[in-house]
Amino acid sequence: MMEFELLRSFVAVAECGGFHRAAEQLNLTQSTVSQQIKRLELITKRPLFRRTTRTVALTDDGEMLLGDARRLLQLEEAARRRLAAPPLSGTVRLGAVEEVASGSLPLALGRFASSHPNVKLEVQIGVSAPLIEQLDAGKLDVVLAKRPRGTSRGRLMWREPMVWAAAETFELVADAALPLALYRERSVTRDAALTALRDSEWTWQIVYTSPSLTGVRAAALAGLAITPLPASAVTAGLRVLGVESGLPALPDLESAIYERKRPDAAASALAAVLFSLGQALVRPAIG
Repeated sequence: MMEFELLRSFVAVAECGGFHRAAEQLNLTQSTVSQQIKRLELITKRPLFRRTTRTVALTDDGEMLLGDARRLLQLEEAARRRLAAPPLSGTVRLGAVEEVASGSLPLALGRFASSHPNVKLEVQIGVSAPLIEQLDAGKLDVVLAKRPRGTSRGRLMWREPMVWAAAETFELVADAALPLALYRERSVTRDAALTALRDSEWTWQIVYTSPSLTGVRAAALAGLAITPLPASAVTAGLRVLGVESGLPALPDLESAIYERKRPDAAASALAAVLFSLGQALVRPAIG
């Protein structure tokens, strides 16, 4: 197993172009650096430098190792900084939309809690617009929500299609008003759906409202109405009404992380965990 001290000397020799300057940079003797390089070459079973009386140059194997060595040393330094930092404490107030709360949020919170056991979490589930308003009012520290159309605030985490969803047995009736199930409050999906319908030739009526994703999805599952959903929120018992149905196209949905002004270290750490997990998630293809 390669030791970090050996890799540190290896990178220094490669970057300084010689053992003497590398030793000065590391505050070691030249003989110590030379011995460490020999140990590394024994471990790797490959020559890492071509030495002459005037120059020291990397071999092909040395060039290949250099990038990996730098990355390992960067990770080691980052780990040292994290361990040296005082443990985080306090309370972080998190707001999240229901689609995330029932999906990837538990994994993110578990990962955060294991790294920062002294931080208390208060989680509120709701609709994007009210959550962002509470953030602006200082009642929440971090919000994971849908980004309103035409805005660029927040850090974009992912983008996915929004679709019309209905029960598998639901049938569109020609010349009849389109029954809609929508969020009770103003929301990104509600606004996008109504805007699309106003620009179409469809007549429609809102027959069911709910403050939650579970509620509007239940109406669709019961066959009472159709509802606009993120593609990832379409569950068994629902089908997507495609372009062949004649319904207007819906825009993509963007999910973003919002932080209050001047967040403390604990809130910033939670936002970083949420963002890194969101970037790793596989989302439905756009289109």
